[in-house]
Amino acid sequence: MSKKPGNQDPLRTAAEAQFSYAPKPRPCPPEILLHELQIYQIELEMQNEQLRQAQLELEKSRDRYVDFYDFAPVGYLTLSHEAMIDEVNLTGAALLGVERNKLPHHRFTPFVAREDRDRWHRHFMSVLKNDNKLSCELALQRGDGSRFYAQLDCLRLKKDGKELVVRIVLSDITERKQAETELRIAATAFESQDGIIVTNARNVILCVNRAFTRITGYTAEEAVGQTPHLLSSGRHDAAFYAAMWESILRTGAWQGEIWNRRKNGDVFPEQLTITAVKGNAGEATHYVGMMHDITVRRQAEEQIRALAFYDTLTQLPNRRLLNDRLVQAMATSKRSGRYGALMFLDMDKFKPLNDTYGHDVGDLLLVEVAQRLTSCVREMDTVARFGGDEFLVMLGELDVDKAESATQAGIVAEKIRAALAKPYMLKLECERKTETTVEYRCTSSIGVALFINHAARTEEIIKWADMAMYQAKEAGGNLIRFHESAGA
Repeated sequence: MSKKPGNQDPLRTAAEAQFSYAPKPRPCPPEILLHELQIYQIELEMQNEQLRQAQLELEKSRDRYVDFYDFAPVGYLTLSHEAMIDEVNLTGAALLGVERNKLPHHRFTPFVAREDRDRWHRHFMSVLKNDNKLSCELALQRGDGSRFYAQLDCLRLKKDGKELVVRIVLSDITERKQAETELRIAATAFESQDGIIVTNARNVILCVNRAFTRITGYTAEEAVGQTPHLLSSGRHDAAFYAAMWESILRTGAWQGEIWNRRKNGDVFPEQLTITAVKGNAGEATHYVGMMHDITVRRQAEEQIRALAFYDTLTQLPNRRLLNDRLVQAMATSKRSGRYGALMFLDMDKFKPLNDTYGHDVGDLLLVEVAQRLTSCVREMDTVARFGGDEFLVMLGELDVDKAESATQAGIVAEKIRAALAKPYMLKLECERKTETTVEYRCTSSIGVALFINHAARTEEIIKWADMAMYQAKEAGGNLIRFHESAGA
């Protein structure tokens, strides 16, 4: 236990230095031994203090390790080669939804969702046979039955150099899986049949989908970096776009029909929805536009409207549309104080034409009659086919004086009578598929009824004009007659 006085041990040197400060009697031979003993005593105390400090540091280090282990953001598990849980940290126990002290010697398999258990067993056997880290993603179920998606990073080790164990890092990837699902859904939606265009806050196009290219003709390379003005048809004024952006800025969205232009120059109608994508502070960061080409729908609507309001042979308004326009003309007449006139026309000698040459030739004559009638009136007036060989002509906004209005209507009626009395050159198809032209003369009988500020129904005004037309026909045809009581 003794050391030579010349020894340079740091602990002894420190002990001697501490002893030198202590008061002591004059050295004498017996006291030399006491001196040495006191030195060693101080040396031992200092050693004990160093050991105590080292132990404290070790305990702090252990506590830090335990904290890192137990409260790590991921779960740590150790499984035996039989997949029994040997160790688990607090995070792992929390992820599995079971108290930590109940997990040791508990099989891990029950925590794996049934549909993934076969895959888990295959993966675990692969880990036991492999020195490398292997990972897999599984659906796990907690102690309360709730589920979550987890990533398991597994590594085979030997415990105490003998028994095989598997260390597992358990990570909850539920949010990532949900995000991946949402991305897949978004990717599927992005490649929908509707065109999609995404711009930044400055309205510069960032990306488009394939449907956009199919609808507009512009490729992604041609569209990206441009603005949606690329599609402008020129049919909408500044007020239209101002109202659109006012709605987007106020509500975050706009929806409506708009006319755009394809790359080849064709103008087409589309149903457009624009939605603002907002950041955390509520500012618009992007705009997403979804466009649906409604050309086919518009064509179908126009066909339906044509069938409902127009004559299929002559393309003139039918009696239904004429009735609507007559209501409007009566309302206008009431406001302005001006007369309107309704003419009822019937073709003279039309039946013999059908009987001689057939209805196809009669239809050719009716088409020609429609064209001649249209050329005799103003654009604001209406020419309608009432049915068969009967036509109606409505003149609006004539004059405030009845006599003057009758004169104006008479002038137009005479113009029509003269035009319809001219010969018709009708092409006939012969038996050998050759064509021949036949001249046919067919006059008309015209009845005229004036209307102004009164409560008469449209049917009554039509009846007045019809009665006047029959007067003209009974007088020999190719004449014009006015209904005397009309417009009173």
